[in-house]
Amino acid sequence: MDYTYLQNLYNEHSRAGSCPSPIQVVAFFNRLLGFLFPQYNTMHYATVEELKSHSAELKDELRHILSNCNECQTGNEKQITQQFWEALPEIKETLELDITAMYDGDPAAKSRTEVIRTYPGFYAIASYRIAHFLHGKGYILLSRMITENAHSHTGIDIHPGSRIGRHFCIDHGTGIVIGETTDIGDHVKLYQGVTLGAMSVRKEDAAVKRHPTIENYVVIYAGASILGGETIVGRNSIIGGNVWLTESVPAFSRVSYVARLENQNVSDSETTT
Repeated sequence: MDYTYLQNLYNEHSRAGSCPSPIQVVAFFNRLLGFLFPQYNTMHYATVEELKSHSAELKDELRHILSNCNECQTGNEKQITQQFWEALPEIKETLELDITAMYDGDPAAKSRTEVIRTYPGFYAIASYRIAHFLHGKGYILLSRMITENAHSHTGIDIHPGSRIGRHFCIDHGTGIVIGETTDIGDHVKLYQGVTLGAMSVRKEDAAVKRHPTIENYVVIYAGASILGGETIVGRNSIIGGNVWLTESVPAFSRVSYVARLENQNVSDSETTT
């Protein structure tokens, strides 16, 4: 192999910022999820002291990960680790409400344990809730590793910068996209294939609100696309399947897709929608 090529490659490696690998970050997240939910855990604690010891190990592991991400470092890794650990009870409480939302919202769900162990929506939302905290502290790259792992495993793409309220239900979930500046209220339910996206993809618009606002108690059915930073779906609204929405709708709206026959002379056997 050409020496100049190797030298250039070496220089590229030398200039690259250090950061824990996605494998290490995801492994930590999975252990943390098992710590919070025994249904997802591979360990058994014989005593409270064993649980406490594992908590300390995970806390130290997080501090080590934060300290070794030069592209994200803030200089307050110890403080942020402590803040994260103090926030864990509230994060778990919020996830318990999300589990309730999915269990109550899906007639096929037989138990909360089934939701935790098998539902892609739970894994995606748990990934988001943990990553959202880190994203808010400036650890953009680490937070994206966590949510993109969930994306690859579940088909649910939630940007960690989005803001999602409590009692959030994802039913089925495959193909859901929630953009960076999306705001979602409480008691919202999304079905598969929903896109909460942007109208503009210009790089210079990255800092503005590009994604919609979904207020409390909204249901959005499969395949709907709601686009634009100025688009607001008012509370208690229902957005039907396959709707393309780029304008705000008031509270208690019912929006549905209506197929239209373009050529009235087409025979029944040739009709498509």
